[in-house]
Amino acid sequence: MHSLKPNPDTDRLAQFANTLADTTDAMAMSYFRKPLDIEAKADESPVTQADRAIEAEMRRQIAEAFPSHGILGEEHEDDRIDAERIWVIDPIDGTKSFLSGMPSFGTLIACLENGVPDVGVISVPPSGERWTGQSGAPSQLNGAPCCTSGRLRLSEAILYTTSPDNFDAAGWAQFEKLSGKANMRRFGGDCYAYGLLASGHVDLLFEMNLHPYDYMALIPIIEGAGGIITDWDGQPLSLTSGGKVIAAASAKLHAEALIALNPD
Repeated sequence: MHSLKPNPDTDRLAQFANTLADTTDAMAMSYFRKPLDIEAKADESPVTQADRAIEAEMRRQIAEAFPSHGILGEEHEDDRIDAERIWVIDPIDGTKSFLSGMPSFGTLIACLENGVPDVGVISVPPSGERWTGQSGAPSQLNGAPCCTSGRLRLSEAILYTTSPDNFDAAGWAQFEKLSGKANMRRFGGDCYAYGLLASGHVDLLFEMNLHPYDYMALIPIIEGAGGIITDWDGQPLSLTSGGKVIAAASAKLHAEALIALNPD
């Protein structure tokens, strides 16, 4: 787990991230359940004019407020990502949900210092829920502290993953191994499921083929709510992680899940 060290910049950065999320919420809802032009990216995942317009506005506001900061996003080219401070953003996490009218998509905003996220936001505009995390402070849902369930046993855990389509054969075998030991497994949610973990409703998340803009914002939120989020080997997530992510409501549950994945 990343250590939580107070940083004098984090309050200001978190306030800006929340202001930015106000903008993205309004923009996303202006496109939601409206006719959209859908294109396939190089990896065949869908993208809409909403994704691109929202990210362009996010980049504009970040560059105006913090011209020395870098930006890594899903829909546009990286900018100054060798900077000490970079923003990692996903304008619509859950584009497939968004374009099919499912209200479980959200915007992800993270601010990193030397590669470590110390501010994170999950904003889910259809439900009006927003989780925020920052180093040295408890995570919050709509301004009130939130915490994980603290569940300790895999046999009692509610396990989520976004979609079986996101796994290759080996990854699916690992998911089957893990979910076979859990109390319940469910599919869907995208970033929303991580917010639910931070609020104590979901106990375990297991995914692969994620990108930094999919998971960086989650780290301060999950950790500040008492959970743990790493790669499948239990290593801290970074900008160069391979995209295999496991998040748990407690360190003990996380450890039991890792043993289930690698029993030898």
